[in-house]
Amino acid sequence: MDEHDWLAERFEENRAHLRAVAYRMLGSLSDADDAVQETWLRLSRSDTSGVENLAGWLTTIVARVSLNMLQSRKARREEPVGASLPEQPGTGADGPEHEAVLADSVGLALLVVLDTLAPAERLAFVLHDMFAVPFEEIAPIVERSPAATRKLASRARLRVQGAGTTPDTDLTRQREIVEAFLAASRNGDFDALVTALDPEVVLRSDQAVVRMGGIDAEVRGPAAVAGVFSGRAKAARLALVNGVAGLAWATKGRPRVVFGFTITDGKISAISLRADPALLRQLDVVFLEN
Repeated sequence: MDEHDWLAERFEENRAHLRAVAYRMLGSLSDADDAVQETWLRLSRSDTSGVENLAGWLTTIVARVSLNMLQSRKARREEPVGASLPEQPGTGADGPEHEAVLADSVGLALLVVLDTLAPAERLAFVLHDMFAVPFEEIAPIVERSPAATRKLASRARLRVQGAGTTPDTDLTRQREIVEAFLAASRNGDFDALVTALDPEVVLRSDQAVVRMGGIDAEVRGPAAVAGVFSGRAKAARLALVNGVAGLAWATKGRPRVVFGFTITDGKISAISLRADPALLRQLDVVFLEN
C-alpha cells in the first residue's frame, strides 16, 4: 500500500466524525460534505510525516474549513440551506419528512441556536462541548489564547442553555445510549427501556412505518414508548445516520427502516421511525459493528 492509499484509508475511517463536526458547524449536510471534501484535498496535498495524531489533525482542518465557510456566509448575510433554518412544510426539495429526520438526528432547536452564535463562539462550543477537543487545540484555530477561547465557549454555552436545548451530541456517548436501548429492546427488558427514556419522550413514525402495522404515528411517555419496543428491534443494527448514532433495519444491505434518536441529558427524549423509500435515499446510513 502506497502513502496515498494509506492516507485515503485513514481518511475514510474518520469521515463520519469529520462530517459530524462540519454539520454541527454549518447546519447543512451539503455544506458539511463540501467541508469534508476540502479537508481531503488539503490532506492529499500535505506532508503528514510529522503528524502523530492524524485524527486530531483532520479535526483541526475540517474545523478551520468550516469556520472559513461560516465566516464567509455571515459576511454575505446568507442563511444556511438545510436543517438549521427549515423551510415551510412542503416548500423544500426534500419535503417536511426529510426536515423531520434532520431535526430528530441532531436537534433542530440546537441548530437554530447555534446559528445565532458568532462563528468563533460556535466553533469553540462545538469542538469543546460536543467533541471534547481541549481549548489548547482550539485556540490556534480561532486565533485566541486558551483562556479567551474558554470564554467563547462559555458564552455560547450560556446561549444554548438559555434556549433550553442541551442535547448530548458526543458521538461516543450517543452510541453508548443507543446500544443500551437496542440491548434492552432485544431482551424485552421493559424496566431498562423506561429508564433510558426521558419523562417527556415522544415516538413519531412516518406513514410508511404506520402502514407496516402495530405502531401509531405518535406515542408519548416512557411506558407507552417502552411498550412499543420491548422484545422487538431484533433485526435492527447500530448505524450512523447522517453522522449521528442511530439504528437501521435493512434487507439485502439496503435500509428499510431508520431509527433516529434525540438524546438530552443522558436520556432519549425523542425517537423517529422512517421508512419512506424516497426519504431513505436521502439519508447517509453507515452500519457499525455491535
